[in-house]
Amino acid sequence: MKIEVKVPVVGESITEVTIAQWLKQDGDTVEMDEVICELESDKATFELNAEKAGTLSIVAGEGDTLEVGQLVCYIDAEGAAEHPAEDESQAAAEEPAKPAEGKAVEMRVPEVGESITEVTLGAWLKEEGDVVEFEEIIAEIESDKATFELPADVSGKLERVAGEGETLEIGALICRILPAAGRDSHKTAVQKDVSDVAKADKVDSHATGHPSPAAAKILSEKGISPGELSGTGVGGRITKEDAMKAQKPVPSANLPKAVAYQERTTDKPVAPVSSAERPEERKRMSNLRKTVARRLVNVKNETAMLTTFNEVDMKPVMDLRKLYKESFKEKYEVNLGFMSFFTKACTIALQEWPAVNAQIDGDEIVYSKFCDISIAVSAPKGLVVPVIRNAEKLSFQEIEKEVVRLAGKARENKLSIPEMTGGTFTITNGGIFGSMLSTPIINAPQSAILGMHNIVERPVAVNGQVEIRPIMYVALSYDHRIIDGRESVSFLKRVKELLEDPARMLLGV
Repeated sequence: MKIEVKVPVVGESITEVTIAQWLKQDGDTVEMDEVICELESDKATFELNAEKAGTLSIVAGEGDTLEVGQLVCYIDAEGAAEHPAEDESQAAAEEPAKPAEGKAVEMRVPEVGESITEVTLGAWLKEEGDVVEFEEIIAEIESDKATFELPADVSGKLERVAGEGETLEIGALICRILPAAGRDSHKTAVQKDVSDVAKADKVDSHATGHPSPAAAKILSEKGISPGELSGTGVGGRITKEDAMKAQKPVPSANLPKAVAYQERTTDKPVAPVSSAERPEERKRMSNLRKTVARRLVNVKNETAMLTTFNEVDMKPVMDLRKLYKESFKEKYEVNLGFMSFFTKACTIALQEWPAVNAQIDGDEIVYSKFCDISIAVSAPKGLVVPVIRNAEKLSFQEIEKEVVRLAGKARENKLSIPEMTGGTFTITNGGIFGSMLSTPIINAPQSAILGMHNIVERPVAVNGQVEIRPIMYVALSYDHRIIDGRESVSFLKRVKELLEDPARMLLGV
């Protein structure tokens, strides 16, 4: 019986892939789950596994671009069943010794969110061979939105499979946990298998020095010959990443001219600067940082973003805080900060100017009747934006407690996906870092963001007299596709009025 092997779904936004390399030849006998070829998308490289054991019949060639669901090859399962006894005995002979007290438990990447298809192994918290207990945290995995802890499924000895910094798809193998007996022999067998594979990879094959289709295109654009590079892919193949890192060497013929020109224009030759005097450090971008970068660029490219400014006399708020700060903390066990005043003022203004609380969904504008306020927090691994739900219904103390709770979880990298999604409006406070003025970028798909800044004493005119007042500049960046100038300016003016007369927030006027 022939089994059709088609291009699998490899990502939510990926519609086509390219056959990068066949690892098996037409007519070869393949085993179930054996990797038969590599597929490349515009984002990553994927391995295609045999769905059944049998004889391979290739349909698509290397370099062909196929849509998701399109036929790649056939596997004739009948050919594999002719000598079942022989195959079973051979498999039994090749299989490494298993533990006496049960099989090793494989731990795979769990599902961590509806739209998350891959994660990065951030850090191992246990070493190779360590004995771990049931539900003990053994590793941290990172997605482009949050960091998650990986607990042990059973007690036993840890055998790592994936390394730190490695990107894994959902369901990919991370490690194994071995039972008490027979672990050492099993570990030795696994290490021997890995060693054999490593040695085999070093042997030159037809792929050695040959670029993948995507890599060939990049090298052609750079004017670099594939023969100048050594590939890091399977069998020495030049991958897309190799091509992107490649730099065209400077022709040595230019060197004598440069030296001759230097001798004519200076009395003393310039001493070459050693690399030790100009140190550099390279660090891999986390998934969170890459996602933030991508989203911010998309916002700049896809929205008609403008920023309007105003200034707020913070003396009334500061006087009110000074007067009731101690009694507020004593009663509610939380400090009375500026964020609760700004959050409360924004929720009132958002209900008066609903376009600022809206967002575009296709050809429609969605007006939210609630205020889910996103608060930008600088976490150790990057900027995160947890959400205060239904902030329009919360009191000052409830807002302050929620800010403290979410900020604490953000700094410990323990925010969940639901706690960071679904906001309708964002507040960011660059003033805590000393920023005087900025133009914050909209947190898509929202349509506006309020930027707070530092408070500086400035001379201002009050009732015809010059006085020194604590002034804060505030900025509202907004999407002009939804929000008109009248609405944006009026919203920011309303926030200013509420902060300069806090009693308005209590009286609702």
